[in-house]
Amino acid sequence: MKGSCLCQTVTYEIKPPFKIFQYCHCSRCRKFTGSAFAPNLFVPPAQFNWITGEEYVGRYEVSDAKYFATQFCRQCGSSLPWLVQGGSNVIVPVGTLDESPNIEPQGNIFWNSHASWFKDVCELDKHDAFPTKKTK
Repeated sequence: MKGSCLCQTVTYEIKPPFKIFQYCHCSRCRKFTGSAFAPNLFVPPAQFNWITGEEYVGRYEVSDAKYFATQFCRQCGSSLPWLVQGGSNVIVPVGTLDESPNIEPQGNIFWNSHASWFKDVCELDKHDAFPTKKTK
């Protein structure tokens, strides 16, 4: 299964089976993604491989974090998979996959840290494109 950054400079592949697929609501994941949560797939390092552009991968580690780090494309800024501090897992931001992982999320982690403004997507209106402007 392949994934990439927005500009396609960095590509990677992962091989199933995967450990777990979770939504992380911690403040670090929210900051990194700019979203309410990060949909993350946990993959053993032996099942992950950079295909192209590894030299364009930037990394940031939070000094007081036990596991958290981030990686991104230095060209377009897209999130990319990252090896946790300690090396036990590669965290794959699911939105960077070029195809479905064929696994559904199993749960939410760090829920006590979830954004106060978060509202479940099922509760919101749904549109196939930009909604039409309402006329006065």
